[in-house]
Amino acid sequence: MNIFEAIVLGIVQGLTEFLPVSSSGHLVLFQQLFGIEGEMVVTFDVALHVGTLLAVFVVYWKRILEMIRHPFSKLPVFLVLGTIPTVIIALLFKDAIEGYYASGSLLGPGFVFTGLILIGAEKIGNGRKDLENMKLVDSLLIGAGQGLALMPGVSRSGMTITTGLALGLDRGFAADYAFLLSIPAILGGALLDVLDVVRGDTTAVASIGILPLVVGVAVAAVTGFLAIKVMLAAVKKMKLKYFAWYVMALGILIIIAQLFFKEQFPWLG
Repeated sequence: MNIFEAIVLGIVQGLTEFLPVSSSGHLVLFQQLFGIEGEMVVTFDVALHVGTLLAVFVVYWKRILEMIRHPFSKLPVFLVLGTIPTVIIALLFKDAIEGYYASGSLLGPGFVFTGLILIGAEKIGNGRKDLENMKLVDSLLIGAGQGLALMPGVSRSGMTITTGLALGLDRGFAADYAFLLSIPAILGGALLDVLDVVRGDTTAVASIGILPLVVGVAVAAVTGFLAIKVMLAAVKKMKLKYFAWYVMALGILIIIAQLFFKEQFPWLG
């Protein structure tokens, strides 16, 4: 992997992780365009997610510090419990999810689904529930929404924010909770990949290169920070429809390519 590819993928990950347009779907597209495949794909994806996690830490450092000081208060407990449905879905459907990523067959429909979800979010009225009024079942349902976003083309932030809004959460708090919910999920994925490296599986890191890895993480962190700020403003001002139009148009183009241009784009399934 060269520096240019690392920068582009870092920008793609940073922007799309928090904007409701599916970071996984966009990474699949750009990785295929660059011809990046094999063991390095998962390792570099996890590294980029760590970069966006740094952006979450910068934006929410006060809340994170408060959670560290009070680990058994409501917010950290709900974030941990909300991660459980995601883990269950990941374990139960691991092979199917990996198969869909490998084939790319659901990439277009996933983008269209995300667009429809975002349009629905715009129609949902302004809720008033904050952390004090949030219930355990709310955290579990939002976690289930995050689990559905494991499918290619389905936006994690789009699903979690929309689920929160449907449950009556305040628009600002729904976005904050969705971004904070990414912390345990990303940390878990990063930990598994680090364990592979410690056990001696250094092939992927070597094939990527240390410098592209560091550059990609740094770029993802900076662009992720900007994306969080943009997304918080968009949710509060009910501007999600613009993202919906984009992902639906992209999804339709991919479906057309899948139906009529299979020879030119065989990796789209």
